Amino acid sequence: MTTRLDLANAIRALAMDGVQKANSGHPGMPMGMADIAEVLWNDFLQHDPKDPKWFNRDRFVVSNGHGSMLLYALLHLTGYDLPIEELKNFRQLKSKTPGHPENFVTAGVETTTGPLGQGLANAVGMAIAERVLAARFNRDGYNVVDHRTFVFVGDGCLMEGISHEACSLAGVLGLGKLTVLYDDNNISIDGEVHDWFHDDTPARFEAYGWEVVRNVNGHDPHEIKIALETASRSVSKPTLICCKTVIGFGSPNKQGKESSHGSPLGDAEIALARTQLNWPHAPFEIPAEIRAGWDASSKGSERSTAWKQLLDRYVAAFPVEGAELKRRIAGELPADWAQNVDAAIAQLAAGDKPVATRKSSQNALEAIAPKLPELIGGSADLSESNCTLWKGATPSRAGNPTGNYFFYGVREFGMSAAMNGMVLHGGIIPYGGTFLVFSDYARNALRMAALMKIGTIFVFTHDSIGLGEDGPTHQAVEHVSSLRLIPNMETWRPADAFETAIAWRAAIERRNGPSAFALSRQNLPPQPRAANHAVDALKGGYVLLEPASSPQAILIATGSEVSLAVDAAKKLNAAGKAVRVVSIPCAERFLKQDAAYRESVLPAAIKARVSVEAGITMYWRGFVGDAGIAMGVDTFGESAPAPALFKHFGLTVEGVVANVEKLLA
Repeated sequence: MTTRLDLANAIRALAMDGVQKANSGHPGMPMGMADIAEVLWNDFLQHDPKDPKWFNRDRFVVSNGHGSMLLYALLHLTGYDLPIEELKNFRQLKSKTPGHPENFVTAGVETTTGPLGQGLANAVGMAIAERVLAARFNRDGYNVVDHRTFVFVGDGCLMEGISHEACSLAGVLGLGKLTVLYDDNNISIDGEVHDWFHDDTPARFEAYGWEVVRNVNGHDPHEIKIALETASRSVSKPTLICCKTVIGFGSPNKQGKESSHGSPLGDAEIALARTQLNWPHAPFEIPAEIRAGWDASSKGSERSTAWKQLLDRYVAAFPVEGAELKRRIAGELPADWAQNVDAAIAQLAAGDKPVATRKSSQNALEAIAPKLPELIGGSADLSESNCTLWKGATPSRAGNPTGNYFFYGVREFGMSAAMNGMVLHGGIIPYGGTFLVFSDYARNALRMAALMKIGTIFVFTHDSIGLGEDGPTHQAVEHVSSLRLIPNMETWRPADAFETAIAWRAAIERRNGPSAFALSRQNLPPQPRAANHAVDALKGGYVLLEPASSPQAILIATGSEVSLAVDAAKKLNAAGKAVRVVSIPCAERFLKQDAAYRESVLPAAIKARVSVEAGITMYWRGFVGDAGIAMGVDTFGESAPAPALFKHFGLTVEGVVANVEKLLA
């Protein structure tokens, strides 16, 4: 007769064998959490291995992603498209079993984890998304959005600062369908954690407003099941289940020790472990009766089929809501999106007064958000300054889950990672704001969004020295360039209301990667517009101002410095020097255009080039070439009014004119 221990030992064996064959990896966590995983996946988790993207599935996140072999073993055993050959190919090039779980590589992986704590924050975002969508679409007798989010975390996840941000937020919001299972084994890479981590973790989570189940024996299926049943009854509080476990459980000489954390056990120790676990089978061999005990294909298909039938009845009963829900599940924009956004861009381009691009961003939201119900906003305690709160937005709180705007508090990292979780969940397009300089706090969440190829929108305001009197601590001189260096990130630094609206259009339509906005505090004048600009600006860079004759020099600028370049070009053109102005609101997008278009904007034959951006100049050296000049700020800023700072750093019309004249001399 197959027992629960036999089922759990299948995970332990596959983890040992996969890590040993790769000669690399982390066997300790899978061996320690195998019993917890067995109870959760066999008794509670709602999923369908044959339909991994079934929308109403429970979400399962392994935040301690170094234990990836646990997840791969679960996916393989329960019937996902992950054959044993892929487990044998663990951590190898182009395998479906990379060293840490990657959502875009392996079916059934909900999010890419590894940087500790971020999976936990992603899960908070997933639980938020479920709650928002349930409040919007569910009707009596039709709970079409009704699922839970489960997370595995370790000591390392809970030491990371992001865990405080995300879990505090989850408690405030009362995310009752979020359950965190804590692998409380008192071990991290450096050894027993008592010298550097002896928080009263249960009390900490109780202070956040969580339900806490203490002192669960993580190797006793009965205790684990009771704890999960307790969590399933929680309505208004997320639940932390504290599972006392032994890292590397079953390894006679390495269990309970840091040596089992991040290194293969070795052939001799694995042989001993097989004996101790009563697992006589060869490496990667799973007996048929144990496979049958794990296989979730039939049960999963029954669940997903029943839900699809419920959805069909829902659509028939509520055709408007049903059509919207199906559209949002599919990730499609509204049918009239293009028409609405074109009208918004035209409206914003018609303005003739100087406006800060942070305010232009808010104006864009006022125009497009009412037509885009999946757009969910927020700010890290800077809503008024970021201009992220639009008139039709309503706050989402524990008592009002129907809202479409979140006050995240001073939690830049938690906000950003939670937004990533919302995107991964589906049905929502989130955006969130803070000052550009504080993108540093959220940096790894931005990187993970780009790595996962998901369309999170990061709204950063108060860019560059234009921030003014708050001084160098808040003046983001290096941040735009550093964001541009993240692969698959698109960074928009718009020059006026028109380009800001273009940036919003591009970000919303881009579902295969994140977008970041760098918006001004100070007012910026509207620029001259031509009919082709609405198309060309979407390419990331375009000719904004053309001289009457063939250009002799090119001024390249972004954001607040575009008006500076235009004024300088007009002065130079009036003096008989033909100067083109190129605006590049999104350099990454411009560089993806074909060679012919890039050549039409920046002809290689024109060597006299000056770039102007109130930030680090290094990024622009490749645009201006060896013969050109990059104007900017290669130090930290100063505390002074913005006009004084631009003059101090030489970013003036006179300075630009002088540099062009020098090149043409």
